[in-house]
Amino acid sequence: MKIDDYELLLQLEKIGTVRGTAKVVLISQPAVSQRLKYIEEYFGEQIFIRTSKRLKLTPSGEKILEHAAEVVERENSIKNMLAATSTDVRGTLSIACSSVISQRFLPGILAKFTTMYPHVSVDLVTGMSENIKQEHTKYHVTIVRGKKIKDNTSILLFKDPMYIFDTEPFQKGIVKDRPLISFKSDDSLNDLMNHWLFYHQNDIKALQKISVDQIETCKQFMKQGLGMAILPKSVSHTLMDKYPHLPLEVEGEAITRDTWLCYQGGMRKLPQVNSFIELLLGEEFDEY
Repeated sequence: MKIDDYELLLQLEKIGTVRGTAKVVLISQPAVSQRLKYIEEYFGEQIFIRTSKRLKLTPSGEKILEHAAEVVERENSIKNMLAATSTDVRGTLSIACSSVISQRFLPGILAKFTTMYPHVSVDLVTGMSENIKQEHTKYHVTIVRGKKIKDNTSILLFKDPMYIFDTEPFQKGIVKDRPLISFKSDDSLNDLMNHWLFYHQNDIKALQKISVDQIETCKQFMKQGLGMAILPKSVSHTLMDKYPHLPLEVEGEAITRDTWLCYQGGMRKLPQVNSFIELLLGEEFDEY
């Protein structure tokens, strides 16, 4: 058994489907099924039962998954120990990052990091900030939006101003009745948007809400004239010269979406973690 096989079992249990796991681990669905078959043959036990909704662990599978978690944890621990005592920067760096930041900023940052430290393996997980916050102890470093993580060292990377966009102009003295397109996000962002809409209810009225799952879909719907969209500057800077927009402000103060770098105490003793944090803190995030 390879460490990759144990990690695959943990992903299958977490995600719950072969198809979803294949997308995350970046191999084909048949390849995932074949590896699972090999693992079950290795242990001589069925690990998962397939149901219409998700994979369910068998009693034997529960014990095997406990063993898998222990093996992966020991593997990571020894890598971190060796990295901490080495004069070279190596080992594994685990990062959990907001999807918006991972798409907009992280590719360039990781390109620099892997060039500078080619012996470091990067394990990156992306998703909604609220989900990352719930599992932040699993990672060396987390980059989240909204509120910072309690009981962590949290460093503000940048404040992301919010804007409302539309294909139709925002005219003073005329109430704007338009649908509002919203994308799936966490409660803190929804609170920011609702606060601004309430404050400007005499100027802008959302006739209805169109909900989509991705921020990029929200942008495209707005561009097609389906309604207004409230977007952070980090993903909408290219729209500003083409579409009418207003900054989200309350009593002259800009409403922003804060981005935080968070890590647990002692993490910077690991050279690969400290090197990444130093690189990240040297970036200019306010240049869109």
